[in-house]
Amino acid sequence: MTPVNVALADTPPSLTRAPRERLESLDVLRGFDMFMIVGFDRIVRAFCPHVDHPLCKTLQEQFTHVEWEGFRFYDLIFPLFLFIIGVAIPFSVNHRLQRGDPRVRIYAHLLLRVVVLVFLGMIVNGNLLTYDPAQFQITYSVLQMLALGYLVASVFYLNLRLRGQIVASAALLLIYYLLQNFVPVPGHEMGVLRPRANFGDWLNDLILGDLQGRWRLGWILGILTHASTAMLGVFAGQVLLSTQTEKRKVLWLWGLGLACLSAGYLWGCLLPSPLRFAIVKDRWTSTFVLFAGGWSFLLLGLFYLVVDVWRLRRWGFFFKVIGVNAIFAYMATALFWGRGWALGSVAEVFLGGLKPYVGIWHETLVALGTSLVLWLILLHLYRCRIFLKI
Repeated sequence: MTPVNVALADTPPSLTRAPRERLESLDVLRGFDMFMIVGFDRIVRAFCPHVDHPLCKTLQEQFTHVEWEGFRFYDLIFPLFLFIIGVAIPFSVNHRLQRGDPRVRIYAHLLLRVVVLVFLGMIVNGNLLTYDPAQFQITYSVLQMLALGYLVASVFYLNLRLRGQIVASAALLLIYYLLQNFVPVPGHEMGVLRPRANFGDWLNDLILGDLQGRWRLGWILGILTHASTAMLGVFAGQVLLSTQTEKRKVLWLWGLGLACLSAGYLWGCLLPSPLRFAIVKDRWTSTFVLFAGGWSFLLLGLFYLVVDVWRLRRWGFFFKVIGVNAIFAYMATALFWGRGWALGSVAEVFLGGLKPYVGIWHETLVALGTSLVLWLILLHLYRCRIFLKI
């Protein structure tokens, strides 16, 4: 990454000098995060039920989502990816401004990315490939929420100084909290955060009704907090873009992480009602943003320290291969894992005959093989320098 040196009139108010080279830690962390949902989670679910050990039981539990209130490792995967998207925003925007792109072109690119991500999300969860408009659904999709969070965070970064970004992000968290806790929902007690009994769910039903199918998760109001998660990543990106020493950058990331964790835990677990706001991933509450954001800051600081400061990089190559083509990896897994001729069937061709010899471990072996098939495809793309980005 070359240093940024553009006219002040063409830069966002928070623009700082960029580092000289690409942050490899960001690719490795992105790949680590994506591997958790395109391979490792399936391996855990196949392996752990057959091992009577406390560690396996804990691991199996951590790779399931909390039913409602609380937090497990698997609940971190989605917000961490959105956080990473936010980290990349200052790098991307500053690069475009440096090369002289007008803001109109930058906004056009933002909107194009949003449209493409929403379209891909409709393919995964919206029944788009049925080619039957009667079955199409306005769906809550991982890709859709990534797109909308990215859009709001990019607009904030382009138009607000750092102080304004902080105020705007805090306002989103506060507005979400106030609407969910102090706006009455017909037929339900005010301030009740339960499925179908909160303002966000009511708003979704009012606007979309049956168009949302089974995806009744209050995601319209959730755009506020998804954008806040992306903004935490934007703040981390600005730390990494700053002229501070590498050591101070790590300390800043870890300090921000501990601050967010503490604030999320205090607000979500320790304050008395009605000030308390539960940590609920399914509704992406303000406290969930802070708690997941805290872990995201800490992980980014750790990966940055190991990969870009200490330059211990060989161990991360496996994850980097995934990270540079993360959207392709997600779509390939969503569409082709275990369907007909898909990734799982390729693994079965080579490993299916081993079932009489490995017994109960056959499912684990196939999960490992399927992950390997996907990784080899990604490795081929990497070696061919093919990086499918939006």
